[in-house]
Amino acid sequence: MDTATAKKTGKKDYQRLILEGFISHVLEYGNEPTSIFKFAKDLKIKEAELYTYYTSFEAIKSAIWVALFEETKRQLEEQEVYKEYAVREKFLSFLFTWVEELKKNRSYLLSLYKDKTTTFKNLPSDTRDFKELFKEFASELILEGKGTQEIASRPLITEKYDEALWLQVAFVFRYWLDDNSPRFEKTDAAIEKTVNFAFDLMGKSALDSFLDLAKFLYQTK
Repeated sequence: MDTATAKKTGKKDYQRLILEGFISHVLEYGNEPTSIFKFAKDLKIKEAELYTYYTSFEAIKSAIWVALFEETKRQLEEQEVYKEYAVREKFLSFLFTWVEELKKNRSYLLSLYKDKTTTFKNLPSDTRDFKELFKEFASELILEGKGTQEIASRPLITEKYDEALWLQVAFVFRYWLDDNSPRFEKTDAAIEKTVNFAFDLMGKSALDSFLDLAKFLYQTK
């Protein structure tokens, strides 16, 4: 999470203080603080003041996921070349940039999620806001892809594409957590292979072409 981009307002400063304090505690002790009261005391703020911004540790963890997403999207939108990318390349860029943000917080993420058997398919509650924001982003990509014909429109299936892209995000995260290769080279390869596979499936396939031809021949006979 890039705190340098935080707005210099009192509200943002308190939010940043709380989020950074939570991450620091997890890094130092390997787990969440024992109570909001103790956590607020360690931050030298009143418990009631902390509740102004976050009402639970789950809300704090959720805000950290949202911050990672927003920083990733901010970096993409600052790149002029990103606007010229095809939809497949935009999604690749998102995942590569997102993983770079994850790397900055790897020890924190390992402490909280490494040993958990749940996957993002069985959604941890603290990622729900992140998922909603991501699916909005994915829906925009899918709409653009349909307009450029990179993504085929298929009844009942197209509306599930955003969930399919979310499952890719989940897969990449779990894969990255377990990746011990130098510079996380295996994660990079996994991103490329899974994204290409997904967009090949979402694109116009030989089956689609066959069905179009069959429909044409039927209608013109």
